[in-house]
Amino acid sequence: MPSRTARSRAIFLDIDGTYADHGLAPEAHVDAVRTARRLGHLVFVCTGRPLAMVPGHILEAGFDGTVTGAGARVEVHGEILKDARFEPELAARIVAALDAHNAAYILEAPEALYGRTGVDRRLREVLGPIFAGRPQHDGILSTDVDPLEDILGPMRYSDDLRSTSYAKISCFDSPVPLGRVMDDFGPEVGLIPSSLSALGERAGEIFMAGIHKAVGIRVVEERLGLDRADIVAIGDSANDIEMLEYAGVGIAVEGGHPAVLAVADRVTAPPAGNGVAAAFAELGLLG
Repeated sequence: MPSRTARSRAIFLDIDGTYADHGLAPEAHVDAVRTARRLGHLVFVCTGRPLAMVPGHILEAGFDGTVTGAGARVEVHGEILKDARFEPELAARIVAALDAHNAAYILEAPEALYGRTGVDRRLREVLGPIFAGRPQHDGILSTDVDPLEDILGPMRYSDDLRSTSYAKISCFDSPVPLGRVMDDFGPEVGLIPSSLSALGERAGEIFMAGIHKAVGIRVVEERLGLDRADIVAIGDSANDIEMLEYAGVGIAVEGGHPAVLAVADRVTAPPAGNGVAAAFAELGLLG
């Protein structure tokens, strides 16, 4: 049995821009997760990515569970506690609207990502220049993972996606501002900006209203009997706002979304600066 510290915490980690950069985590973060768990703390992935898009090398660090799809799916110690999807009729209407505006999008489900035939070529055109300019990290983080392949690897393609079951949509290129397209769906559907800010109003994440990362955290909290005051959340993007607000300690990443920084109790460095490991150390999670 692992030794337990006087006060055990439950830590929820965003992946992109927090625990990892372009799908790769620094060794210091992997070591921090393993050390904290050995000392009796619980550590969870809490990401906007669907499970299908969480790389095995990320999970190899060892986690107590995953909150994926920005709160739509929750798994703890191998047990699936939540798997929310868009209601089929609404799901089909949203797809039809995106197709009518010739948007480039991906439907996200735990088992796979779904796109229209040919969307991979469109994504290479739109995202290629953005990823080509990504910063190098002087050996602190490897950059040999192609971020485009990180997205396209789990993809399945079809000419008609209206019957597809999914939990979230990532739209990367809409000729009409995405907010205008989503206005027709009212309060059932939420929209937040894309984490790729360079894409502007033509991009964003479309989600089920009322589903966000804090919802997933509450599922874990209730199942394991956690004390909210002992919950720690670390993130950097717009879909991390609710979880940082909900956690007993909310930690934002330097350079993150302004609204995330505004609600945070603390700030830590990005992955290239081993920020997760630094935050764990400051909270006394590493012994």
